[in-house]
Amino acid sequence: MSKYPGVSAEVLKELAKYDTPTIANAVELWNRYSRNLGYMNGSIVSCYPKLPPMVGFALTTTFRSMAPPRGGDAYSGISQQLEAFAEFAGPPVVVFQDLDVPCASATFGEVMCSTYKAFGAAGLITSGTGRDLDQVEALNFPAFTNGTICAHGYCHMLSLNVPVSVGGMTVYPGALLHGDRNGVCSIPVEIASEVGGVCQEVAVAEAIILNYLKGTNLTAKDFTAARSECGAMIKAVEKRLSGK
Repeated sequence: MSKYPGVSAEVLKELAKYDTPTIANAVELWNRYSRNLGYMNGSIVSCYPKLPPMVGFALTTTFRSMAPPRGGDAYSGISQQLEAFAEFAGPPVVVFQDLDVPCASATFGEVMCSTYKAFGAAGLITSGTGRDLDQVEALNFPAFTNGTICAHGYCHMLSLNVPVSVGGMTVYPGALLHGDRNGVCSIPVEIASEVGGVCQEVAVAEAIILNYLKGTNLTAKDFTAARSECGAMIKAVEKRLSGK
């Protein structure tokens, strides 16, 4: 039974139609938080930028690899993660906060990503590093990292489904995440079913400027008018969504 709130498979499919900047543009119109929040910073980069957008729910884990764990198998945490997949009403995105500073070794490799994909995960994000990048690429499994290290060190997991800090963003268990070559952002679950429609509205507004720029005899005056029309449409959407 799901422990965290979810959305329908149809909503997830709709959200996956849009790139992450478009999703971020839409979400910010609700004015639920400051516009410098709700997304990961440039330290988190897509390993496979040609893959389509990743959409799923955060299964969070803290991680270390500098020294051996105090007890148990270094990989025992994977079984606990897989058991926790059932707590989500949709595909998990496995999110790691690497607590070693600097990062000591890779969070993931081919075996881990193969396991996660086989059990239905939508992707993986780590504030640390990855390895086996060619082999993971063949899996078509989205992965986001802060770099690459060839060895696994003494990798082990500490706490499961706790708030973590990745890319300057606090990620709570069950958070709905959207990521592509542009980065990763969060989508409040309460508004997820509306975000796709708002993405379409934003695209229609922006098309006013883009279509003007495809024309001839361009002038600064007419460009400003196109920008004003676009801005007014987006402002109207923002006013409706935020209640302002």
